[in-house]
Amino acid sequence: MNPDDEALIDGFIDRLWMERGLSQNTLTSYRSDIAAFARWLHQQHASLATAKRSQLQSYLAQRIADNAKPRSTARLLSSLRRLFRFMCREGIREDDPSALVESPKLGRSLPKSLSESDIEALLLSPDVATSLGLRDRAMLELMYASGLRVSEIVTLTMDQMSMQRGLLRLLGKGDKERLVPMGEEAQEWLQRYLDQARADLLKSKRSDAIFVTARGQAMTRQAFWYMIKRSAKKAGISTALSPHTLRHSFATHLLNHGADLRVVQMLLGHSDLSTTQIYTHVARERLKQLHAAHHPRG
Repeated sequence: MNPDDEALIDGFIDRLWMERGLSQNTLTSYRSDIAAFARWLHQQHASLATAKRSQLQSYLAQRIADNAKPRSTARLLSSLRRLFRFMCREGIREDDPSALVESPKLGRSLPKSLSESDIEALLLSPDVATSLGLRDRAMLELMYASGLRVSEIVTLTMDQMSMQRGLLRLLGKGDKERLVPMGEEAQEWLQRYLDQARADLLKSKRSDAIFVTARGQAMTRQAFWYMIKRSAKKAGISTALSPHTLRHSFATHLLNHGADLRVVQMLLGHSDLSTTQIYTHVARERLKQLHAAHHPRG
């Protein structure tokens, strides 16, 4: 990659962060996608400032030939569209080579969720006689009860929590704030963890993070994901899990029990109702499965 492209990408990412408040994970994805294209252009003796539509199409075709998934290709194209629009606004380019390039067709993927019995087994799996087990139980209970994102639960701080009101104050995507109830069961386990385990894990260290590791440091996404997989194995759950499985289960189970879609939207922190509506498809599929399994003519 040539130095001009590298400086351009840095400027673009900084502008995205300032203007849109995107998460660090999203910004890292944008940078990775654009940098890969810039390196490919450099091999073609071109740059982001001179890239043509035919070159962009060739790059996309090469990715598809290398078995890149349609969703990752669509994300790449979205990243480049934003970049080229930025370059046109800044006067770096006069044209947008991505303007007439079609995005790959995406099938609607339904989020995976666990059954209520599997959730119960997962919640019961930590050994609450230990400090780590109490922490894990509190995290699992809270994530399922409140529908938190992984990034939200691992960065949760003491000043975001009101035990008296039973509420969490969360800062989600785009720095949008929302209040989420914890639920009585999750609140009880969280209080037990705070009273009996957190100080033991901190070992006299200081931290604003609610959930900490055995080294007295804030939990990471990777540590949380490892804990989920370990707990699922112990609970005998063979279903493939994703980092958001508990969040998906939270939304699906609420709808299964009659919750209003807009309430679920508010709890999840979705800006667009259509994002939440995908969970109605999950609930519908579950009803079909139950009908097929139990109806004499199913």
